[in-house]
Amino acid sequence: MTPHPRIADPVRTRGPRPTSRLLRHLLPYWRRLLPAALASAGSELAGAALMATAAWLITRAAEQPPLASVSVAIVAVRALALGRGALRYTDRLLGHDAALRAVAGFRTRVYESLVPLAPAGTPAFRSGDLLTRLVDDVDAAQDLLLRVLIPASAAVAVAVTATATAAVLLPQAGVLLGLSLAVAGLVVPALVLALSRRTGRTEKAARAELASLTLDLTRGAADLAAYGAGGRAEERARRASARIAALERRGALTASLASAVVLLFQGAATVGVTWLALRAHAAGAVPAPHLTVLAVLALLSFDALTPLPAAARRLAEVRASAHRLAGLLDTPPPVTEPTDPVPLPTDGPLGVEITGLRVRHHPGGPPVLDGLDLRLPPGRRVVLRGASGSGKSTLIAALMRFVPYESGSIRVGGHELRDCAGTDVRRAITGVTQDAHVFHTTIRANLLLARPDATDSDLRAAADRARLLDWIESLPDRWDTVLGENGAAMSGGQRQRLLLARALLADPPVLVLDEPTEGLDPATATAVLTDILTATHGRTTLLITHARAGLTGADRVVTLEGGAVVTAGGRQTVRTGGP
Repeated sequence: MTPHPRIADPVRTRGPRPTSRLLRHLLPYWRRLLPAALASAGSELAGAALMATAAWLITRAAEQPPLASVSVAIVAVRALALGRGALRYTDRLLGHDAALRAVAGFRTRVYESLVPLAPAGTPAFRSGDLLTRLVDDVDAAQDLLLRVLIPASAAVAVAVTATATAAVLLPQAGVLLGLSLAVAGLVVPALVLALSRRTGRTEKAARAELASLTLDLTRGAADLAAYGAGGRAEERARRASARIAALERRGALTASLASAVVLLFQGAATVGVTWLALRAHAAGAVPAPHLTVLAVLALLSFDALTPLPAAARRLAEVRASAHRLAGLLDTPPPVTEPTDPVPLPTDGPLGVEITGLRVRHHPGGPPVLDGLDLRLPPGRRVVLRGASGSGKSTLIAALMRFVPYESGSIRVGGHELRDCAGTDVRRAITGVTQDAHVFHTTIRANLLLARPDATDSDLRAAADRARLLDWIESLPDRWDTVLGENGAAMSGGQRQRLLLARALLADPPVLVLDEPTEGLDPATATAVLTDILTATHGRTTLLITHARAGLTGADRVVTLEGGAVVTAGGRQTVRTGGP
């Protein structure tokens, strides 16, 4: 294993700021978010009002007034005490409900933007980094709502209300309290945000690197052990983890120091407002109950500001996540969809005609296929043979609209492929790709991926045609057998037959099978190929393989060899290239 390069976004973000774009994705949920923000602000205001009213009541009671003059305050204290708890519960309930719904919708949006990139566009991202974007970075939208926007809105409501109340009771006290709240609630978090901005970006990149290292360790554990490289790989992971811990400590220290500064402003404002109130009381301008209210109000109004330094630090991390997500959302798909797609027929076998096809992996790079001509008659099985790197898999990718073709033509059922939508193409042309995946779930669920509405009879028929039914019915859990990660509980031949059964269940008009015997021993490969050709009788099929045995059931065998296509009917010159 080589040292991991620094993870970077494959494209520059464009348009509005990434954080603003993230907010725009969350705006459709404002009807759920607004009540949560109001409940949070109401809870904080109820807490401050409760203590201020209680302080007024105690001071006023010491003057032994008639009971009727304090009865309203008594009722208010009880109502505020009950209301604060109810509002706090409502805030948590509505806030988390709205945030989880918003994040679920946004995660769907991110996944939808990822689908057009697969499989040709996803190599621009390392798999661990891509997983971090889909999970950790998307979850940042939840923190933006719950840990940044809602606490900030509550703090603003409390600060404005406290300042206005103090100004009504004693104008100079309102000015002092307002200035103190502004510095503690605006300047201090702004400084935390500025100091955490670089740390947030660095920490996100470090977490993505650690995710990639961890994924390499788990997937490549056997190879690392075989070559004695496990210790070096683990050391790199430990160094990445230690770097993240150091960045977290630095961020926590910044937020803690900022919280201490807020506490200092709280103490200074409380002393200052109390001193001004005492002077005004001595001059007879402020009664004793108001003096107590001012002192308590100055002390409690800062409680709503204490989460702001941590919110500012989290905002820096959210901005880093938003930038990384914008890099994913702005990555152009490898294949441009037509503005007015032509529908493809989906019934019956379709014919495919390929003429003069030229495909490159990279713009300006050498062509992988250059001038390829190939015809798949409806209902016929064509086998395309050739050595590794001759462009066979690239042809499959072009047929399934995973990669664009520079020139030439691919016509399916009489329609030019580039004029059709990618989803329509993959409904008509699909099968077993070289990197086909067996999911860590049951046999039934793996097959239903191809056709969710398939009945048990459909599943049995597909498994029977793939010569897999006897093995399934011999298992203790039969169709509910869990196959393990990427089919670890199966042999190589059983895995390929399962993939074939899934492709047959999808029942596409054009079936493509890319190296379905890859990694199998010769005897098993021959048996699988024979079964494939038997199962695909009467279906338009393109079977790509480098094997020579087991092909007697094919209608036509085409070989890419030495820069030419060799067929049973003669030799046709075709320029091919590729790695």
